[in-house]
Amino acid sequence: MTNPMRQTAPTVSIAERAARASRPAPAYLESLNPEQRRAVEAIDGPVLVLAGAGTGKTRVLTTRIAHILALGKARPSEILAVTFTNKASREMKERIGRVVPGQSEGMPWLGTFHAIGTRILRRHAELVDLKPDFTILDTDDQIRLAKQILSAENIDEKRWPARQLLGQIDAWKNRGLTPEEVPKSEGDWFAHGKGLKLYNLYRDRLKTLNAADFGDLLLEPIRLFRKNPDVLEIYQSRFRYMLVDEYQDTNIAQYLWLRLLAQGNRNLCVVGDDDQSIYGWRGAEVDNILRFETDFPGAVVVRLERNYRSTSHILAAASHLISHNEGRLGKTLFTDIVDPDEVPVSVASSWDSEEEARSINDEIERLHKAGGSLDEIAILMRTTAQMRAFEDRFVTAGTPYRVIGGPRFYERKEIRDALAYFRCVTQPAYDLAFERIVNVPARGMGQVTIRTITEAARDREVPLLTAAADLLATDEIKGKARTGLGTLVAQFDRWRTQMATLPHTELAEIILEESGYTDMLKADRSADAPGRLENLKELIRSMDEFDSLPAFLEHVSLVTEAQSDAGDEAVTLMTLHGAKGLEFDVVFLPGWEEGLFPSVRALDESGQSGLEEERRLAYVGLTRARKRAFVWFALNRRIHGMWQSSAPSRFIDELPEDHVAVREEAGYGGIGGYGGSRFDQVETFSSSYHTPGWERAKRREDVPRRQRNLPSTIEGELVAKSVADRPSAYAPGARVFHQKFGNGNVAAVEGNKLTVDFDKAGRKRVLDSFVTSV
Repeated sequence: MTNPMRQTAPTVSIAERAARASRPAPAYLESLNPEQRRAVEAIDGPVLVLAGAGTGKTRVLTTRIAHILALGKARPSEILAVTFTNKASREMKERIGRVVPGQSEGMPWLGTFHAIGTRILRRHAELVDLKPDFTILDTDDQIRLAKQILSAENIDEKRWPARQLLGQIDAWKNRGLTPEEVPKSEGDWFAHGKGLKLYNLYRDRLKTLNAADFGDLLLEPIRLFRKNPDVLEIYQSRFRYMLVDEYQDTNIAQYLWLRLLAQGNRNLCVVGDDDQSIYGWRGAEVDNILRFETDFPGAVVVRLERNYRSTSHILAAASHLISHNEGRLGKTLFTDIVDPDEVPVSVASSWDSEEEARSINDEIERLHKAGGSLDEIAILMRTTAQMRAFEDRFVTAGTPYRVIGGPRFYERKEIRDALAYFRCVTQPAYDLAFERIVNVPARGMGQVTIRTITEAARDREVPLLTAAADLLATDEIKGKARTGLGTLVAQFDRWRTQMATLPHTELAEIILEESGYTDMLKADRSADAPGRLENLKELIRSMDEFDSLPAFLEHVSLVTEAQSDAGDEAVTLMTLHGAKGLEFDVVFLPGWEEGLFPSVRALDESGQSGLEEERRLAYVGLTRARKRAFVWFALNRRIHGMWQSSAPSRFIDELPEDHVAVREEAGYGGIGGYGGSRFDQVETFSSSYHTPGWERAKRREDVPRRQRNLPSTIEGELVAKSVADRPSAYAPGARVFHQKFGNGNVAAVEGNKLTVDFDKAGRKRVLDSFVTSV
């Protein structure tokens, strides 16, 4: 049917086209380099702009929008421009306003995926069983709702946490899957096969509450468009031009949403960098950008390789490193800037993580004394656990620092919780610590129980822990609360006795294990749970330097008191994931060791694709530096109180020797201190560092990078996403061994995915490349 809202493009006469050709180029085009200008002027049809780090992609996006408006190709309200953050949206509006004054304010469809999805949903809420004033639930409300559903189904929330259920539901929504579209086998693992039922109950409850969660803001528009072609046609007609920033970070739901809208016309321009796709762990799908030319045949591809940020040495090192990835479209960064004072990328080693922190702090002091600003120095780490050594060193040396993207190490929730347990053991009268952890993890104590303890302590003028013990001698506290409180009080008594006989590091591990805190984090399937566990391990490691638990706690108190003023010049500490989009004059990259970077967990879980994402993360780290980049690794790391030799990261071996200077550290000899060639130590150490992921990635025999091969039409795409990529060599009944779960029998096979009944671990879903025949 013909949509009355569909508008045809304005007709341009031959005379007008000739007149335009004779006019001088607008001023906003004159400032662009040839590649940027080509990306801006290729207005009609699909366009892929591969924008390398520091090549001016934001300028291209904003200038392209301004150019469309200036030519009269569309009105502001007919342009869809999608960003990933509100900050990026505001910046884009401001820049457009400077090029074409007054136009950016008339762009209602410039915003994040979720903001635009919300706008569409409120206009058509009734078509997806909502009302226009629906509520968007925050995380706390989602958890409360999930707990209600688990309770109604008589599911043990300790065994099957609400966060774990929500994490799985969010993962399904990120793939664009409604409950009806999730393969049954994927729902079987949760709560003994109730995963899909719980997803259905959760969705139904949201509808009853007239509410949506964050994932619905994309999933529901997809459902809306598929079930209502007339509504889809309205938006296909409305958006004459569509532009998407950071396309390499889109997930499957965002991809499907865009594909539906792009069926109306082919004026879709996506800007991104496949070499900076580093968010696979939260659902980003690098294949979206890799197959753009397949999805949109005849697309114009423009490579932005002229870098305006970094020195030629840094760019050459980063480009050579990333060239080892197979899953990429390919480009090589270069710069026209000639700097006679530029220096190669520095690579150095230290004996251990503490020496690494001292050496880097010494280098920072030298740079600062030479006139460098601390604000232009950053330390970018693979994990938050690495920050502890640097924070301790900076406090000791008086070096101002700030942590970006999260609290300081000793201010993180899991660390503060652990310290509260330790303080209750050493200082039973410390009420603030007891209040913090009395019901963490949950022990069946609500506000009524806690209020009873507080009132008893106040009336009797005793500490909370003493009041709790007194109340257990009466019948004032009953049921689960009494059991939970009694166990906790007994544990504190036992731990306090053990403090006189056990090493304090061993006692600390016992406290975290017996309290249930470690198990609570292990059961948490959220993306940050593994990092929180690593932070706790780092906390235990750091205690080994002190004689006792009280001595360590005193040190922590002194560290947390030494806060620099927010406005002071300071060194920046952050993770590599948090650094994307930022730049500094000087960047330090510590911890380039096998197992840490690349992460052994990434290799074990994702094999070759995990290795390639880790390498992209290294590329992002290097390209944050304008003038100097320092790569560092430690020869030893303390793990669970024991020293272990560290293998230098394979990424060091992949740096080009012509653009790298090996630093001879006094007493350790840099990399050269081992003897032999500068980069031969990865192989030397690898023989003693074996994990399944290491071997698979090293041999490149793991599952090949996923080839999606989605059908050209939207229908069937969700199913195609769920179909395995290759048949398995295993059959039901086969006896197999898994490194983590042990021996088991294959119960079912779906492509390269196995359902295995393990002898001790129970039924699990695993990739066949993670098992061997028995």
